[in-house]
Amino acid sequence: MKNTIKAKNKRSGSNKATGRDYSYDKEYQSSPERKKYRAELNSEARKRGEYGKRWAKGKDLSHKKDGSMTLESRKKNRARNRGKK
Repeated sequence: MKNTIKAKNKRSGSNKATGRDYSYDKEYQSSPERKKYRAELNSEARKRGEYGKRWAKGKDLSHKKDGSMTLESRKKNRARNRGKK
């Protein structure tokens, strides 16, 4: 019985220990709209030569109101719409 996955993962931070259910997130992120949104951000990052480098810089590509994109800190970009669902 080697390499079997046990259902009792109680490490701190694990889904079972925190009680977090990711089924909604999985469904939401797999929708065609979200896939298109991520593809748009990735293609813009490739054009700018930032693809794969933004994580180390702590930056996100952020949509502006006029439709253009800019590099912005992850903290500011993700906090802006927090709680608006």
